Amino acid sequence: MPGPLEGLKVLELARILAGPWAGQTLADLGADVIKVESPEGDDTRRWGPPFVAAAEGGDLSAAYFHACNRGKRSIVADFTTEDGRALVERLAASADVLIENFKVGGLAKYGLDHASLSKLNPRLIYASITGFGQDGPYAARAGYDFLIQGMAGAMSITGDADGPPTKTGFAMADIFSGLYATIGILAALRRREETGQGAWIDCALMDSQVGVLANQALNYLVSGIAPSRLGNAHPSIVPYEVFPVRDGHVVIAVGNDGQFGRLCEVLKDPDLGRDPAFGTNPLRVENRAVLIGRLTALTLQFDRRALLTALERASVPAGPINTIAEAFDDPQVQHRGMRLDLPAADAASGAIPGVRTPLMIDGIAAAHPRPSPCIGEHDAEILADRAWLRP
Repeated sequence: MPGPLEGLKVLELARILAGPWAGQTLADLGADVIKVESPEGDDTRRWGPPFVAAAEGGDLSAAYFHACNRGKRSIVADFTTEDGRALVERLAASADVLIENFKVGGLAKYGLDHASLSKLNPRLIYASITGFGQDGPYAARAGYDFLIQGMAGAMSITGDADGPPTKTGFAMADIFSGLYATIGILAALRRREETGQGAWIDCALMDSQVGVLANQALNYLVSGIAPSRLGNAHPSIVPYEVFPVRDGHVVIAVGNDGQFGRLCEVLKDPDLGRDPAFGTNPLRVENRAVLIGRLTALTLQFDRRALLTALERASVPAGPINTIAEAFDDPQVQHRGMRLDLPAADAASGAIPGVRTPLMIDGIAAAHPRPSPCIGEHDAEILADRAWLRP
C-alpha cells in the first residue's frame, strides 16, 4: 500500500544526523527523497567502525550512515561547479520540500539559499536546520549535539547528584530537531494546500533542546529554582527510580497512591504503604531520602525476576534495565517489528539492518523497503526521471 506521502518530492541537501533524520522519516512515510551528496559523500559514511560489509570486499559505509538514510536515492552534485549548482536548481524547481543543514548563509554563495530557490519555485517548503537558528547572537556558530545538550540545560539535570554533568547516550538534540523539522514540514504542506505558497522553516538544535525540557523547564519557571541532577530519580514523583535487587537492578515507576500501597504489599511491608508520612506523592517527595532508604532495604531481599513478576501481577509499573541487545530480543520489540533487515545484494549478509520509524498507520508500519544508497547510486536514474527533471 502506498505511504501517506506518496508522490511528495523531497530534496535533501543535508548530512550528519538532524537533516537526514527528517528526510528518512519522510521517506518512511512514502515520500520520494533524493539525497544530494558531495563527491566525498555524507561525512557519516566514514564515521565507523562498525561498517556494513560489502559482498565483494570493503564496506557499504558506516552503520551511522545507515541509521538515518533509509529509503533515499543518492545523486552527486558538486556545489562548487556551475554544473553542480545547475543540477540542484533543476531538482529544487520540481521539489515540494528541500531540507538543508548548512551553517547560516552557507548556501547563499551558491545561490541555493531560500531566497534564491523560492524565486524558482514559490511552492517550495524550504527547511533549514542549524545549531542556533537563522538569527540571534549565536546564529553564525556551528552547532553540535553534545555542545547543545550542555548549553541548553539538558546535561545539568542528567547524571548522579555527586557526579559530573552527563549527556544522553544518543544524539538527543539532533533527533528531536529532525522530528520538529518534520512536523514543521507537514504543517507547511497543509497550509500550502490552502494558500499555494511555500514556506521557510527555521529549526534550531538549541531551540529544540530547550523545547523538550518539558516539565523540568516548567519546574524552574514556576519555582525560580533550577533543577539539579538526581541520577535516576524523578524530581516530582516518588518512588520513580532504579532500585537494587540481589542480582542486579530494576526500574520501579509508581505513579499514584494506589500503586504505592500495592508496591509495599509486594515488598511484604504493608505498614509502610499506610504510613502517613508517605501517604501522598507530595509527602513522598518531601520525605524522599527516608522512603528510598526503606524501599531499598526491601528490594534487596528479592531476585530481579521474582520481584518483576510479582509487581506485574499487582499492576505496579516496573521493568528490567535492558542492554540494547536485550531490548532487540524483547518479545514486545520483536512483535512490533522494530528491527528491519532490508534486502541488499551488495551487502555481505544479503541485507542491511535498520530500525523502523515508530509509527503504525492503519496497522502498517512506517518503513521504506529500500536500504540506504551508495554514493551516487541513482545518478543515471534521477537524471532520467521526468517527474524531477523536465525536458
